[in-house]
Amino acid sequence: MRPAPRVLINTPDIELWPGGLLRARGSRDARALSRATTVLRRKRDGAYLAADLPEGLLPLVPWLVHEPGLDVALAGLAAGAHARLRPVGSASIATLPLHRVQARLQALGIDEHAYADRTGLAPVAEPALLAFAGRDRYRRPLWLLPDAARAWTRLQAAARTGGVVLEAISGYRSHDYQLGIVERKRALGLSLDEILTVNAAPGYSEHHGGRALDIGTPDEPPAEASFADTPTHAWLQQHAGAHGFVLSYPEGNPHGIVHEPWHWCFRG
Repeated sequence: MRPAPRVLINTPDIELWPGGLLRARGSRDARALSRATTVLRRKRDGAYLAADLPEGLLPLVPWLVHEPGLDVALAGLAAGAHARLRPVGSASIATLPLHRVQARLQALGIDEHAYADRTGLAPVAEPALLAFAGRDRYRRPLWLLPDAARAWTRLQAAARTGGVVLEAISGYRSHDYQLGIVERKRALGLSLDEILTVNAAPGYSEHHGGRALDIGTPDEPPAEASFADTPTHAWLQQHAGAHGFVLSYPEGNPHGIVHEPWHWCFRG
């Protein structure tokens, strides 16, 4: 019998990862993660909160019971979605609420209505479930909606047949992760306006929805304009549409985002 697909159970504060995918950050983590069927991971900073072991839940942080969102995460764990999910269409997957987007924008000094009017972008909700789509260039687990994951596998296979190697640079990103990107760039001295021409504001990135991929190829730097001049990009322009992928930010796009030849989104 074919094994059940590995999925990420997504809640507003905590992600539930299937065992065997996360890297240990210490000897105690290593012992727990080696036996865990599921790992609870805080979205805000990536901290490992608990490991679900055969004998029960093992806390990996002090005061686990006070962790925000723990009840919701434990409800997802009890539902056993890791064991029961079968290939499904993305339309049947619920999404998480968007009510925190405004607070994140305010924390950055972004006016929600002005940003939406200027860019024409709409808020993007996070899926409640994401499918394992292999690993990216850096050997990190890649998460996408199930139909996008299947399409990505087919796109890679078609490219290999044509002598082209496609690498994922990144896939799904949470609102919290996007906020961290902006905060790190500001800490490096970039202005908010500079950042928002390259990265969508938290809550507005296509990566949140589990359909978008940043694509690269070996020996080519990630997410650089030079990708547009590669044979790999030429192949994508000719063949990606047949697999449901479109280039989101071509030259002269109306969203005020720079030309991103690496950023492709599955439209079905």
